[in-house]
Amino acid sequence: MVLGGVAVAGIAGLVVSVHEPALARIARPARENFEADSVRRGEQLATLGDCIVCHTADDGAPFAGSRPLRTPFGTLYSTNITPDELTGIGNWSEEAFVRAMKNGVARDGNHLYPALPYEHFTHVTDGDLKAIYAFLMTRRSVSRETPANDLLPGLGFRPLLAGWKLLFLRRGEFEPVMDRTAEWNRGKYLVEGLAHCGACHTPRNLVGGEERGREFDGGVAEGWNAPALDASNPSADRWTETSLHAYLKTGFDKAHGAAGGPMGPVAEGLSRVDDADVKAIAVYVAARMQAGKDRNILAIDNAVEAETRFPQGAHLFQGACAGCHETGSPMGQQGRPPLSQLTAVKMADPTNAALALLQGLPATNGRDQLMPPFAETMSDKDLADVLAYVRARFSDGPAWENLKSLITTARLED
Repeated sequence: MVLGGVAVAGIAGLVVSVHEPALARIARPARENFEADSVRRGEQLATLGDCIVCHTADDGAPFAGSRPLRTPFGTLYSTNITPDELTGIGNWSEEAFVRAMKNGVARDGNHLYPALPYEHFTHVTDGDLKAIYAFLMTRRSVSRETPANDLLPGLGFRPLLAGWKLLFLRRGEFEPVMDRTAEWNRGKYLVEGLAHCGACHTPRNLVGGEERGREFDGGVAEGWNAPALDASNPSADRWTETSLHAYLKTGFDKAHGAAGGPMGPVAEGLSRVDDADVKAIAVYVAARMQAGKDRNILAIDNAVEAETRFPQGAHLFQGACAGCHETGSPMGQQGRPPLSQLTAVKMADPTNAALALLQGLPATNGRDQLMPPFAETMSDKDLADVLAYVRARFSDGPAWENLKSLITTARLED
């Protein structure tokens, strides 16, 4: 079905826009050709766009690419965006770079896969994209070939992407909302453009396009559930402009805990971004999340009932978790949030809670490790017992099911 949908889209695309012309190579511009202010602004914008995270392999130089990006359709490898002339973008003009970012077309005319989130970058101003170009073209040149993508049969045929774009690429400049503040509009521009928050926090259809009408309803990122950024978020009542700003800027908020999974590197990057822009993002997201909420907040702690139902989970919790998460514990008094406030505990899907236990919460932004991984010290059954107990004690939601199977699968995929 997936291949069939892509094929139909591809046929339509072939008729209209399969051919994109190559743009001429240029001699690599000298560093002194770029104004220092433009480079500095480009650095901030590239950090907002999280470019270094996707375009840097674990063993590689910054921006030299080759990072594996796993998708439902196979593995893509990020490209080298250093100014190397043979393996990077050193012979790309400003025009070629802007076209790639807004239309998903490489300098040589090949269509690019939407792992590059041009669905969002298409709304970014040319001026901002040219500043990012100035920043990238003044980085250290690194020669590194990008490995071949490993995709499902047929999906390596790039002209099919022209049809995908006809269906899902909605071009257009950002238009401010006139009855909103400049700060709110700046946040909207960043969230829906360079920061491309919807790329993770919006559900996708069978052919990988963001579902229209469900923007920010929640999605999946690197195996983690990216929660909704609207009023349906289970912790929406507790998120404020202040708490969102702290979470985005430091990767931690005392009422919500630490940024886990792929959100950790995002917060790491935002720690280096101008505070006014991080505040604007927080203002916009908070407005979306609090729309229509009554802010009736209840603390939940069903300790006796949960221990009766899950005695082994309660025993393990006391040994491994209570030092930080029990009411009145020494670490809890130092800023660890009550588990009843954590989105991962409130969500109907236990995936994020399971991954946090398996992988831990690593150090970010100069902080010590916030939670150690338990993958090596607890069995799948032990972890399932702990999760069942935590869900029963600190949430009023229905019990999580098939926890042991979920943990076993997550451990294998980790």
